[in-house]
Amino acid sequence: MKGGRVLLCHSKGARNTYLPGGHVEFGERAAESLRREVEEEMGRHATVGRFLGAVEHTYRRKGKPLCEVNLIFEINIRGVHFPGHPLSREDHIEFRWVALRDLASARLEPAALCKVLPMWLRAGWGLHRWASTYGNAERGTRNSE
Repeated sequence: MKGGRVLLCHSKGARNTYLPGGHVEFGERAAESLRREVEEEMGRHATVGRFLGAVEHTYRRKGKPLCEVNLIFEINIRGVHFPGHPLSREDHIEFRWVALRDLASARLEPAALCKVLPMWLRAGWGLHRWASTYGNAERGTRNSE
């Protein structure tokens, strides 16, 4: 977070945004995966900070129900500062800074993050750090906690 804003990723042509990151490779720790993915996507050195929380997320893709667990960390990316939008090394994605208050209008997915991410960033360790969209994919609704 920089100046009340978070860096989000956007797949070109899609309406939603998501936090930078990617899939964990077998035998790789989640924090190491985040560091590797950011370096691959931006070409910048990244340092992973504290674990913020987890979001269980269900959704449908091409009619098929899917589930993922998102592990959310703070991260510092060398040379990436607001207001400049970092360039992507991958043709299909782009990055942009979004104010915490605008996460819902940026269509951040999983949508539960719109509510919990600002709390997780502000809070100490006494806060509940799990959110879920379980069941929403079956109803065809947009994600929520």
